[in-house]
Amino acid sequence: MTAATADRYPPQVKYIVGNEACERFSFYGMGSVLVVYMTGYLLYPDTEAKEGYHLFMMATYLTPLLGGWLADRYWGRYKTILWVSLFYVLGHLTLAFWTTRTGLIAGLALITLGSGGIKPSVSAFVGDQFRPDQVTLRQKVYGWFYWVINLGSATAKLLIPWLLRRYGPAVAFAVPGVFMAVATCVFWAGTRTYVRTPPTGPNPHGFLDVLWHAFRRFGTHRAGETWLDPARARHPPEAVEGARAVLRIMGVFGAVTVFWALFDQTGSSWVLQGKQLIGTVGPFSLGDAVISPFDLDAAQLQALNPFLVMGLVPLFSLVVFPALARRGVALAPLVKMTAGMFLAVLSFVAAAVVQLRIDGGHPPGLLWQFPQYLFLTTAEVLVSVTGLEFSYTQAPRSMRSTIMSIWYLTVMLGNLLTFLVQFVRLSGAAYFGFFALLMLLAAFGFRTMARRYPTAK
Repeated sequence: MTAATADRYPPQVKYIVGNEACERFSFYGMGSVLVVYMTGYLLYPDTEAKEGYHLFMMATYLTPLLGGWLADRYWGRYKTILWVSLFYVLGHLTLAFWTTRTGLIAGLALITLGSGGIKPSVSAFVGDQFRPDQVTLRQKVYGWFYWVINLGSATAKLLIPWLLRRYGPAVAFAVPGVFMAVATCVFWAGTRTYVRTPPTGPNPHGFLDVLWHAFRRFGTHRAGETWLDPARARHPPEAVEGARAVLRIMGVFGAVTVFWALFDQTGSSWVLQGKQLIGTVGPFSLGDAVISPFDLDAAQLQALNPFLVMGLVPLFSLVVFPALARRGVALAPLVKMTAGMFLAVLSFVAAAVVQLRIDGGHPPGLLWQFPQYLFLTTAEVLVSVTGLEFSYTQAPRSMRSTIMSIWYLTVMLGNLLTFLVQFVRLSGAAYFGFFALLMLLAAFGFRTMARRYPTAK
């Protein structure tokens, strides 16, 4: 194997990345107008729209458990991605042409099934394309993978809210459906070039089987053993060690749940907050030219997140992290994630400051939300991008899609947390302050667990 070959990305990666960019355009484009569509067209109250949005996000990140299991055990990642894409396309078309509350539920259910099959599989599938001597390239591809995803997200969050205002929901939901169809075609185009890890088939030594046997013999382990070790009587040592690795990862992921409770509010509470701000921006002077005032939609401001990601991923990957490494400071993945958790606290502190102005009867301009987007997006780059790579590298080979599913399960639990908080009926600045405090506690908890995790040392 030549050095030149080892330093070259596998050519089939471009099909996977292209597919993911189009798929994320379809998902985030639809999601960017979901709350506005529910309140403005289907006449849901703001609170019910926010609850509905987070219920949908919960379902979207719960179904990856099923998708990951099917991919690992029966279909393989390639077939799973290809087949469930059809549900995805049908879901968008249902939203476009059945503009009622029933149509909303049916369309979102189909999108949930499609997204749930793709999410855990595509992240692991792109990692499968790299050889063992391409570890550095595999680490980099997750950053660029995330960058291209956000390119699709950014363009969607600018375009789809405009289409909704200009042409209505039929066009606004049909365009994401077209992009999902394109995503499927792009993925299929690389069929002959992919490295396909075969599914393992039914596994009598799977994660749940090991746990069940260990629970049944709980308390019978000898001195120096853990509660999992009695499972060795029925399962091979590598199965027991695999289960131990999964539990270790799940312990770390637990604290990430609160991060997602904050992050996904960019599509709900932050949009509803933005609707209370002054949307007129400008005029600006640019040299001799004067840019006239223009109106910015609160939903369109969500595009700040992916645009910032596209700038921050190269900044960290090419400048910040290499500069620190040259000075002998090589940040472990869990150290990066810890820093991101603390930055997320500042995002909701900034949101609370903006809300205090609104509550006081002096709503500022919409761009006052920029600091909260900057803090949260920087946190996302450190937590989410790093978490994807961490999930893949720490997972046993036979359970990589399942581990990705567990990573996405933290997103579901975060949205569940946000949904449950709605019943407390917090309002105004107190609502954002509550989440800032909750995130602070989770950040300290994550730091404690990260220091105990073997790879963090």
